[in-house]
Amino acid sequence: MTETSIVTLSAASQAQLDPPQAKPTALTPDLLEASATVWDSPDGRTSVGVWECSKGSFTARRDGYTEICQLLAGSVTVDTDGGSSVTLHAGDTLVMPDGWSGVWHVHEPVRKTYVIVNS
Repeated sequence: MTETSIVTLSAASQAQLDPPQAKPTALTPDLLEASATVWDSPDGRTSVGVWECSKGSFTARRDGYTEICQLLAGSVTVDTDGGSSVTLHAGDTLVMPDGWSGVWHVHEPVRKTYVIVNS
């Protein structure tokens, strides 16, 4: 594939993911996550993929990169450390800029597409 090739992901809500694994930053026992990378830029600065997580809570940090994601299924409340809280549902988009940190509370198993842009 060249840099100018088009990459498509049909039916991301049904895409095959890697086997679920324990979430390293879980606050809830037995929290599982799974993902699949769809595309990495040749310069290594950008990555696109699909991710899902079971019900529960986990901490998250975005150090050295920004993440843009769109929920395909489920619902979550995302609490920013020392700041705001937002509840998201399928169809909603979230941007977590470089330096963001907080807690995700997954109310229903969630699946999202994501774009990671390294700083």
